[in-house]
Amino acid sequence: TVFRRRPVTMQYPEEKWTVPPGYRGAPYLVRDQDGRIKCVACQLCEFICPPKAITITPAGPEIDPTTGNVEKRPREFEINMLRCIFCGLCQEVCPEEAIFLMQDYSLTGLSRRELIFGLEKLVELGGVHHDPILKWQGKAREAQAQEAFAPGAATLA
Repeated sequence: TVFRRRPVTMQYPEEKWTVPPGYRGAPYLVRDQDGRIKCVACQLCEFICPPKAITITPAGPEIDPTTGNVEKRPREFEINMLRCIFCGLCQEVCPEEAIFLMQDYSLTGLSRRELIFGLEKLVELGGVHHDPILKWQGKAREAQAQEAFAPGAATLA
């Protein structure tokens, strides 16, 4: 019967809970297929975050050849996991699909500083997101087409 079952003790961390569908875990940043960070430092997630757990510092106007045709990127990106309420608003508002709530429920640290995740740690934990659209490759082709266009060569008939 229902009332006479023996309690089952899970041997954590060897045994893990199965996470139900729709579970909202810790937010992490992801890379695209080319290994570049998808975040363009629009700061929408920072503005929408109710407890203000996200801090973004955009990079300046200098050109970085490792980012390809990406105009903006974060210089610093921090999420304070002690403040985060795992609401998912950051994931919903992101126009580049650069931040996702992962199936992670075990956030541990020996100090408060360890639970403030920087850009490198967020990207390392987030991994690679395989996007079928490849938006930035299309933007690179458009930029090359504009550079190839010579406005003085066109003649009016």
